[in-house]
Amino acid sequence: MTETLIEAAIARAKNYFAGESSGHDFWHTWRVYRLATRLAEETGADVGVCQLAALLHDLDDVKLSPETAAKLDHARNFLRGHGCGEAETEHILHIIRQISFKGTDSVRPDSLEGQVVQDADRLDAIGAIGIARTFAFGGHAGRPIYDPDSAPRLGMDEKAYRAASGCTLHHFDEKLLLLRDMMNTPAARRMAEHRHQVMVAYLEEFHLEWDGIC
Repeated sequence: MTETLIEAAIARAKNYFAGESSGHDFWHTWRVYRLATRLAEETGADVGVCQLAALLHDLDDVKLSPETAAKLDHARNFLRGHGCGEAETEHILHIIRQISFKGTDSVRPDSLEGQVVQDADRLDAIGAIGIARTFAFGGHAGRPIYDPDSAPRLGMDEKAYRAASGCTLHHFDEKLLLLRDMMNTPAARRMAEHRHQVMVAYLEEFHLEWDGIC
C-alpha cells in the first residue's frame, strides 16, 4: 500500500464528507483511520489494508448513501481508479461489508484486518466522543433526546435496527453499551473498557438530572 494511495484516500474522504454534521463526518473517518493504524501495528495486521478500509468505510454507508450501499460503488470506484487490482479491491470491500453493527445480524469479520477496522469503528462509537456523535445523529435524524414513556428495543435484527426511530438515549441500550463485549482484539478491549465506563457514568448523571435529584 503506497503512501500516495493513502493520501488520496484521505483527500477523497475529506472532500466527500465536507459539510456532514450527522456524526459521520471526516473527523470520524480520521479517528477510525488513526485507531485502525494503532490496532494494526499492535496485532500484526496489514497496516495499509486497515488504513485504506478505514478511510473508505463510510463512503457507501446506508445512512448516507443508500443508493450505493449494496455495491459499495464509491469505494469500489476509488480503488479501481487508483490502480488497485481486483483481488485487493474485493478484499477491502469485503472488510467494509462486514464491519457495520447490524443488531443480531452483526458478524465478526473473518480476517484480522476486518476485525481491526471493525474495532476502530466501534471504539469511535463509544466513550465521550461516542456520546457526542450519538446526540449529533439524533438531532440530525429528528429524534427526541429522551422519552421516559418509551423503552429500548432489544435484540433487533438488521431490518428492525435500521427501521428503529426511538429516542436518542435508547440508542445506548440498543447498541452502544453492547459494543464493549463485541470487540475483537485485546488492545480494543482495553480501550473499550474505559470508554464503556465513561458512558455508564454519563447515563447515571443524565438520569439523576432528569429526575431533578442533582
